Amino acid sequence: MKRRQFVQAAGAGLAATAIAKPALAQAQPEVKWRLASSFPKSLDTIYGGAEVFAKHVSDLTDGKFQIQVFAGGEIVPALQALDATQNGTVECCHTVSYYYVGKDPTFAIASAVPFGLNARGQNSWLFQGGGNELFNEFFKKSNVVGFPCGNTGTQMGGWFRKEIKSVADISGLKMRIGGIAGQVLQKLGAVPQQIAGGDIYPALEKGTIDAAEWVGPYDDEKLGFSKVAPFYYYPGWWEGGPTVHAFINTEKYAALPKSYQAAIEAAATYANTWMQARYDMLNPGALKRLVGAGVQLRPFPQDVMEACLKASNELYAEISAKNEEFKKAINAMVAYRNEQYLWFQVAEFTYDNFMIRSRARG
Repeated sequence: MKRRQFVQAAGAGLAATAIAKPALAQAQPEVKWRLASSFPKSLDTIYGGAEVFAKHVSDLTDGKFQIQVFAGGEIVPALQALDATQNGTVECCHTVSYYYVGKDPTFAIASAVPFGLNARGQNSWLFQGGGNELFNEFFKKSNVVGFPCGNTGTQMGGWFRKEIKSVADISGLKMRIGGIAGQVLQKLGAVPQQIAGGDIYPALEKGTIDAAEWVGPYDDEKLGFSKVAPFYYYPGWWEGGPTVHAFINTEKYAALPKSYQAAIEAAATYANTWMQARYDMLNPGALKRLVGAGVQLRPFPQDVMEACLKASNELYAEISAKNEEFKKAINAMVAYRNEQYLWFQVAEFTYDNFMIRSRARG
């Protein structure tokens, strides 16, 4: 082949390659979804997890797959996000599965139950211990696929208008508390209420409720709870490491190209890490500001913790006797929790305990 012919042939080949690349990119469909969040926009960390998720889906698909995020109440009420996804009103949602214990108490275990796993143990169980597989089998009956898409870390025990000195002070207490934890406190005489995040402050201010839990110092400071309830308790024994899920309508998910499905999983996993890292960055400063402003920081008394643990175990046994799916999931969680703490007490706890005491000594 003559030199001129070779150059012409090579040029034609390069041109074909240049044309093929954009043609391949154009073959990917443009998809536009709506996501219903259970959280208000003012809570930039927990609501922000959905925005981080949506942005990464877009970035991973060169902008072809767009997910528009709507705050709680903009499309559907905050606590109906899963229902809207299940019936196809929206394609996906960002919510906490324990909001839906009224459908089945097994939903709670996928996020957090009293005296369950801490955040590190929860992620280990879901991603490496078979938890995601177990729960996605359970989620099938609700017509959704679930992806861990955020974790707050261990939460605070909430805001109380009056001091809690013993188990007796729980009796008659009207408290905003989500999930199965409300049923535990009910065993001790409390009156649990499930109220969306944006509605907690007015209920506390008006005295409709006596106490409320949300997440932790950063969010709680934003919501202004310290103005209407001076006592701030810890720890939130009902949420040692709660997972926030991205739920996707099953049919909508199945219709996506495999690369888009992979983008959803990757984006959710990133948002899962992002949320806890951000809370861990923001909570220390918020806690110092709250205490500096006069908030009364209190640990739950030991007898309250012991009574709540006993009531939790009793409740799990009662539900397990009637619900095989709950029994399977709670037994798996407890077994994993016990193994995790066998390890944590050797390394993590010993190290943290030493460092905390060293910090206190200056």
